Amino acid sequence: MKKETLERIRNFTKDRDWDQFHSPENLAKSIVIEAAELLECFQWNNDNYDLQAVKEELADVMIYCQNLADKLNVDSDEIINMKMSQNEAKYPVEKARGKADKYDKL
Repeated sequence: MKKETLERIRNFTKDRDWDQFHSPENLAKSIVIEAAELLECFQWNNDNYDLQAVKEELADVMIYCQNLADKLNVDSDEIINMKMSQNEAKYPVEKARGKADKYDKL
C-alpha cells in the first residue's frame, strides 16, 4: 500500500480518537463483518453485481486489516510476503496449476 494511503488511514483513526475502540478482537470482528458485507454483494447473482458496492466493501475490509496490522505492530508487506512464500511452497506450480485442490490433496 502506498505510504500516503497508509497515513490517510492512520490519520482518519487518530483524528477521531478511535484507537481506543480498536482492540485486536474488535478489529478482527470488524474484518469479518465487512467481509460478510462484501460477500453479500454476490449473494444472488455471481455475474450481475454492483462493482461500486464491491469496491466499497473490499476497501472496508482492507482498511480494517491495515488497522489490525498497525495495532499488532506488524508490517503488511512483510507478513504478506511471508505468507506468499508459505503458499508457494504448499502449492508448487507444477502440482497446483489449474487445480483448486487443497495442498494436502495435490
